[in-house]
Amino acid sequence: MSQTFTIDGRVIPFAEGQTILQAASAAGIFIPHLCHHPDFKPHGSCKLCTVKVNGRHMASCTTQAARGQVVESNTDELNAERRTLLQMLFVEGNHFCPSCEKSGDCKLQATAYELGMMSPHFDHFYPSRPVDASHPEILLDFNRCILCSLCVRASRDVDRKYVFALSGRGIGTKLVVNAESGRLADTDVGLEDKALQVCPVGVILRKRRGF
Repeated sequence: MSQTFTIDGRVIPFAEGQTILQAASAAGIFIPHLCHHPDFKPHGSCKLCTVKVNGRHMASCTTQAARGQVVESNTDELNAERRTLLQMLFVEGNHFCPSCEKSGDCKLQATAYELGMMSPHFDHFYPSRPVDASHPEILLDFNRCILCSLCVRASRDVDRKYVFALSGRGIGTKLVVNAESGRLADTDVGLEDKALQVCPVGVILRKRRGF
């Protein structure tokens, strides 16, 4: 007998070890997410992929699929919660889509459109974060970081270079470059690195290129 669960009333097959998000994606069902990437171990930091599993809120990227689960995802309640999370992300950083080089190819922007987010709702923090243009080919705009840690995981687990890291705690958490100077130019980062390909927003940009 095949293993299945239901999501929004639809029967979904899954393989042993798959998460709810992985099984849903394989079945063509979109669950909003920002910190998840199929090449990396689930992280569960953005909470945008939260669903209800048998009535309980769970992160679908870290919750194993199990036979008979009843999963709710595309509901007014959950989508309202996701919009609130998106609104907080927009005001915690400096996300001004019309002036961003990643506009039109940004996962944060696309998810906001998908969920019908019409305004940031909260007061903007307007953080003052540096822009690192020290590297001849790569620009870092830390103002747009959503702390998904995808570049950290890619640089560590795939590139084996440990170029990026998260520093600090709570509201003081920030993305940093692992160099004594703190400058990207003083690392061994390369244009072929996986870390440059996974940023869902406009933090890591190739110079002289726009979408």
